[in-house]
Amino acid sequence: MSLQLGYTKYCCFLCLWDSRAIALHYIKRDWPQRASFKPGEMNVEHPPLSEPHKIIIPPLRIKLGLVRILVKAMDKNGPAFKYLHEKFPRLSVAKIKEGVFEGPKIKQLFRDPKFEKFLRIKEKQVWGAFYQVSTNFLGTRTKTTGIWLRICWLCFQDIGYNMSLKVHFLDSHLNFFPYNCGQVIAEHGERFH
Repeated sequence: MSLQLGYTKYCCFLCLWDSRAIALHYIKRDWPQRASFKPGEMNVEHPPLSEPHKIIIPPLRIKLGLVRILVKAMDKNGPAFKYLHEKFPRLSVAKIKEGVFEGPKIKQLFRDPKFEKFLRIKEKQVWGAFYQVSTNFLGTRTKTTGIWLRICWLCFQDIGYNMSLKVHFLDSHLNFFPYNCGQVIAEHGERFH
């Protein structure tokens, strides 16, 4: 899609999600569907090259975006942030502050029991919800996926995170994703991003 870049009002290619209406984030889920892609209207710069239903959103991109949210919300002087720097000494402090991780590093954190001990209460809640979303939706979709997504969004809202486009896709357009998201990740590999 050729949508305008930056902090735009209608950045979703499926609906007219108002990214600036922060009061409605995490509350309103059903936004009006985007009817046309006329250049110059609703942040469209050029006509689309393909139909919106043919676009594939890599689940790993969303997973990386969610871990970025968590790390950016962490206390930079807290024990969990310091532990991340110790665990990944080859990553610069700037990359850790920005939450720039690849799939294998996220898997290492999932398997590391020490990491969760360093998290504060709210951080631990967000980490637990992120883990469940990653394994239940971005891994293999189950019947409890919607519940875990809602819990994750409540945790993100609790830490004061404004909804991003990636979070909006999972919140409002869950049916847009294939039922076998985990297999899509496995096909492309965890380093695909």
